[in-house]
Amino acid sequence: MVTCSEIKKSYGNLEVLKGIDLSINKGEVVSIVGASGAGKTTLLQILGTLDKPDSGIVQIDGENVLNMNEKQLARFRNTKIGFVFQFHQLLPEFTALENAILPSLINGSNRKQAEKRAKELLSFLSLDHRLEHKPAELSGGEKQRVAVARALVNNPAVVFADEPSGNLDSHSQEELQKLFFDLRSEFNHTFVVVTHDYRLAHMCDRMIEMKDGLINGNDHESE
Repeated sequence: MVTCSEIKKSYGNLEVLKGIDLSINKGEVVSIVGASGAGKTTLLQILGTLDKPDSGIVQIDGENVLNMNEKQLARFRNTKIGFVFQFHQLLPEFTALENAILPSLINGSNRKQAEKRAKELLSFLSLDHRLEHKPAELSGGEKQRVAVARALVNNPAVVFADEPSGNLDSHSQEELQKLFFDLRSEFNHTFVVVTHDYRLAHMCDRMIEMKDGLINGNDHESE
């Protein structure tokens, strides 16, 4: 589903990624962990096509994304990739349902069909009673679940999550952690999660540790 080879990235004289090789299978829930400055967020941005490496190969769902122009990349991101961020990034003037359907509307999908898909996801995420509520009326955990629905509404090949539990209380963290696995079981989605939360990381199928711009040893499979 996601493969990269010899990914290198520098910012000026700072070498952030020093040759990353990685393969993630369809339906896996994989965590990427490491100290601040290890390069994990940079790697996630490159895998998510938000940044480009100085060298290397990145393939998602069988396509070499580094060969795409900006217009092709924007289309690819919209249809093949979902993103979940630490601070939700919801539009405050829109309802939960409107936030969730945005990627489908950008994609040119029929609004009625987009709403049907979004409502199904929000219902699965136990938010069917909050469809018309705006972000200011939602708890932190509810906002994050709306963000997850938005990430999934176009049925992407892979979902990238950057510190998704970092801004949540402990109860909401536990709910979000369980949610990724429920979604994988229900829809067979692939998740790549950058996190400082080692409890979440150890729950994943594999935990990938990064140190000084490299993958630190072998992947750790969950027991």
